[in-house]
Amino acid sequence: MSAVTILQMAERVADMMEERLGVSGKDLATKLKRGKRRLPRKVAAAAQELADSADRAKNPKLFVQIDQARVADAYDICVRYLATIKTGGRLRGLLINAAATVLLGMLILGAVVVALQRMRGQG
Repeated sequence: MSAVTILQMAERVADMMEERLGVSGKDLATKLKRGKRRLPRKVAAAAQELADSADRAKNPKLFVQIDQARVADAYDICVRYLATIKTGGRLRGLLINAAATVLLGMLILGAVVVALQRMRGQG
């Protein structure tokens, strides 16, 4: 695996993070700082490993220190997780949660109104 391959892997994961999570930034490290809380721990750690390896790959002396098997595993973990995320899934989830909250509030309000009517003897 060459330095260019590692940089391409990091770029692909960064592009997927921007596309799937809506995180902006110029490289993987920047996008990871902004969107780390949206990722599971294992995926965030793998993305951090990939970002660190991409930084080391830019320097020929540090490139020799890179464990290429770990980089490949980290890339696989990131791509496998990010591929499962649907682009509209977050917005849809937020809308469903908001609708469920409103519906629950209305249900509780209705129960309180019925309880008050029964206590007053009107129901």
